[in-house]
Amino acid sequence: MNIVKPLVLIALSSSLLLAAPQAKKNAELQNIKKIGKSSSMLLLKTLGSKMKKNMKAGGPMQALDFCSQEAYVLTEDVNKKLPNGIRVKRISSKYRNPANKPEADEQAILNALQELKNSNVILPKQIVEKVNATTYKYYKPLIINKAVCLKCHGNITNTDLKRAISKRYPIDKAMHYKMGDLRGAVVVTIKK
Repeated sequence: MNIVKPLVLIALSSSLLLAAPQAKKNAELQNIKKIGKSSSMLLLKTLGSKMKKNMKAGGPMQALDFCSQEAYVLTEDVNKKLPNGIRVKRISSKYRNPANKPEADEQAILNALQELKNSNVILPKQIVEKVNATTYKYYKPLIINKAVCLKCHGNITNTDLKRAISKRYPIDKAMHYKMGDLRGAVVVTIKK
């Protein structure tokens, strides 16, 4: 009877010691998700509101002007607003701007997302990748979910728009999408 109490205390102490690192990892992961979500949303809201304004004011041609002249600059402006060690960008396997070409590890994530999409699996809202002991990447998949996106990224019938896109982006790969297609992802790199 006297030996049972110390054994129970040892077992409980061991459980608490083992649970502490897991709780710390869970808290860290939640913090990474929070940073990733807020950073990706800041970029998407910034670009989305400007895109909507340009599309409404001048249609696809003005939206194209915005994308080719301002989207990258606005992305850099968003990065200046983020805390030190946090960077956000857009990537796509079928990029229009070479600045949006994914790195090898990012391409692997896009390929995995595309495989899930092809298998009719509902995509996760985010993926968190631990790159190394001090760096994480948060991925927010981007899906074509508005018909207006297809004006510049679908099967373009407007020859003037086609010409203007090919003039600005000679190696354009970002066409022939359909509603519900995976367009790419927003990537937030978080260095602790």
